[in-house]
Amino acid sequence: MKTWLRYALLAGLSVLASTHTQAQQPAGITMKNIEPEAFLGTPVRLYPDNSAMQANDKEQWGHLKLTLPGGFTSEQYFIRNVTNPSLYAFLPEPDKATGTAVIVAPGGAFLSLAVQTEGMDVAKVLNEKGIAAFVLTYTLNATPTDIPGYQKVVGDVFGAKARGEEPDIFVPQAPNDALAALRYVKQHANAYGVDPQKVGFIGFSAGAMTTLSASVAEASERPAFLGYIYGPMNAIDVPANAPPMFAALALDDGLFGKMGFGIVGAWQAKGIPVELHAYEKGEHGFGVGRPGTTSAGMMDQFIAWLATHKL
Repeated sequence: MKTWLRYALLAGLSVLASTHTQAQQPAGITMKNIEPEAFLGTPVRLYPDNSAMQANDKEQWGHLKLTLPGGFTSEQYFIRNVTNPSLYAFLPEPDKATGTAVIVAPGGAFLSLAVQTEGMDVAKVLNEKGIAAFVLTYTLNATPTDIPGYQKVVGDVFGAKARGEEPDIFVPQAPNDALAALRYVKQHANAYGVDPQKVGFIGFSAGAMTTLSASVAEASERPAFLGYIYGPMNAIDVPANAPPMFAALALDDGLFGKMGFGIVGAWQAKGIPVELHAYEKGEHGFGVGRPGTTSAGMMDQFIAWLATHKL
């Protein structure tokens, strides 16, 4: 099993390998479609007036369980075929509330969303510190409804990456969904007990790409901050009023760990606050932190960074 397979699995994607593009699943990995789970709560649809979108909701829930060489195991829920973007609210105890709100965008290569390890788990940590969290399910690329068909699509995408190619999987609608989520939380700030001036993003992998694009889009409103977690590190054009950014990744990340830190330099060049945490180990998809590595401190560092900006 190649190294890049592990990275993809840790990101909550699915089963893939250059030698496993057939219908059978590799030993040690099981995957299945399931009925929608209630652990995320009741969805707030971002486009409730779009009757066609509500009627043709194609969202699918799945469950992944894997055991890999070296003893790594993971068991988690994920979502794919999102066509009806939504928010799931996780609120802190009122006596703890700081007024800050974080829209959490999970990753999954725009083919699925790791709503447990990069969604709910993140939200719970934030809630413990008095921060409101809203898990965002944004528009994804369509994938086959059957597991073998889905596996083949994911395998093709990461097989191309393994060959040095860059398959175009970015979904242009996803940043629009993130901006719609930002507007929704600000407009309903009183109902959720948050300050509309303290609403920002944290995104993981594809979710980092989504929230980054939303944060630098030509828009009248910007998020108050951006948490950019194991996204591509190449430099981009940064508008003068871009939000402060907290960036984190592991240097052994097989996707983005050897790209340098151009995006950090781009923020610095515009004089916009930016903080970088580059962990020795953690690989791609460490979520709230890989046990036994310093990436386990990422969420505490992000929350401390928010406090330095009075958020």
